[in-house]
Formats: sequence, structure tokens, C-alpha cells
Amino acid sequence: MSTMPSNSLLNAVRGRIGSSSVADLRRRVEELEAEVQECRAVNLRVAELTDVVTELLVPLAQGDDEKVQALLERYHGSL
Repeated sequence: MSTMPSNSLLNAVRGRIGSSSVADLRRRVEELEAEVQECRAVNLRVAELTDVVTELLVPLAQGDDEKVQALLERYHGSL
């Protein structure tokens, strides 16, 4: 049993949607793709900040001020 719609069904749906709806859907897909890219960028930034915090926790807990300072300088240099 095939799950693919028949051509007549596809044609009926296309006829009901109309070209303006297709254009609206394409515009909406473009908007959603841009939002996904923005989310990816934010997630990457969060991951980078998580790495920095993780790198700082051990030296801070050990009281290694020199290593903390070096890590902070490296982080500021990467901005």
C-alpha cells in the first residue's frame, strides 16, 4: 500500500492553495531558516562561554591566580 498521494489529490491541493499562499509559505520558510541560523549562533556562543567557565573553575578552585589571569587574557583576546 503506497503512502504517496495521487496526482489528482496533489492537483486539487495545489489548486486550493493558490500561488499567493505558496509565496507566503516560501517567505515563511526563509524566515524560519534565518531564525534557525540565529539560534545556532546563540547556541555556539553559549557553548563557547560554557567552555570558558569550565576552564576557569579548576584554577579558581585551586587558587591559581596566574592561570586564571592567563585564561581571561586569552578569552578577551578572542573577542
